[in-house]
Amino acid sequence: MNSRLVSILRKEFIQITRDKRTLAIILIIPIMQLFLLGYSATSDVRNIPLAVFDQCRCAESRSLLDTYRAADYFRLAYMVGSENEIRLLIEQGEARAGLIIPPDYNTTLAEGNAEVAFILDGSDATAGSTALSAATLIGQSQATHLMIQRLERSGMDASNFQPPLQVRTRVWYNPDLVSSYFMIPGVIGMILYAITSILTATAVVRERERGTIEQLIVTPIRPWELVVGKILPYAILAFINTLEVLAIGHWWFGMPVRGDLSLILACSGLLVLSGLGIGLFASTIANTQQEAMLTVWMTLLPSIFLSGFFFPLEAMPQFLQWISYIIPLRYYLIIIRALLIKGVGAGPIWSEILALAVFGIAIMGAASIRFRKRLD
Repeated sequence: MNSRLVSILRKEFIQITRDKRTLAIILIIPIMQLFLLGYSATSDVRNIPLAVFDQCRCAESRSLLDTYRAADYFRLAYMVGSENEIRLLIEQGEARAGLIIPPDYNTTLAEGNAEVAFILDGSDATAGSTALSAATLIGQSQATHLMIQRLERSGMDASNFQPPLQVRTRVWYNPDLVSSYFMIPGVIGMILYAITSILTATAVVRERERGTIEQLIVTPIRPWELVVGKILPYAILAFINTLEVLAIGHWWFGMPVRGDLSLILACSGLLVLSGLGIGLFASTIANTQQEAMLTVWMTLLPSIFLSGFFFPLEAMPQFLQWISYIIPLRYYLIIIRALLIKGVGAGPIWSEILALAVFGIAIMGAASIRFRKRLD
């Protein structure tokens, strides 16, 4: 490494360490994002408040309520005296679901054609879909239990009773379906992409605002040395944040790290290339730090929403899925989740690695050429 590049790197690190508030924010914000998203961004819905209108008040209805109570999906929060009370509680947001047991429940149950009404608040689609699935499964379980009891009362041997169809499920890689295992790898990608692009763009524009970039241009420093010297410190900071999030995610949230750490860092480096390139390109467009921030955010928001970070790509309209193919973060999230959770090697994800490398080199190359031209 030549002395000119070392001087630029030393200057940039001094400038970073002098601004202790910004440095603290850079190191603390990923931890805050990790804890907020790790705990709050979850689809594991539990203890949904349930309002019950039991018109039968018999042993059979109490058995049904015990079944709902035993499942941790619902919390029997209210026992009401009319359907209007259920409606009022749901409208006020006090209850998310309502169970109505008819007055002849025990009679119709003995006849084999009992029905109960289950009302769901569909304004929250995530909680509503979880409650719908849970209510259906609980109802099926109770129906099977009642069928076994009926066979036993009729004198038949119900010990070997089996439903006509059984679906035996097995969950690989994440048996408990912990949402944080899915979310934390996404946080790593978002941090790498956001920090490298935002800090690179603002750092270069800050030199232009202060007039110091002209002083650097008249020195013997070559354009490529200036580019590398400006962006390399922020790449190092991004990798520090990555290791920071990985360590906390593993030791605090229990997220598995099954893949090869060197491969994880190498693939992260490919995403860093894209982030640095976008930040460098934004610095050639913007004249102020505010303009640079807005320019980066114009690419950051679509990348977060169309990469599969929050919402599954398969659930999006077809034209949005096509747009997602030009977003580097899309490929990185597939890679990092496969490496951390599944523990695969490079073979099964080679196409995503290749696409990420092409995007990183292309974006960084184009931004560097434009930046050098502007310096000239």
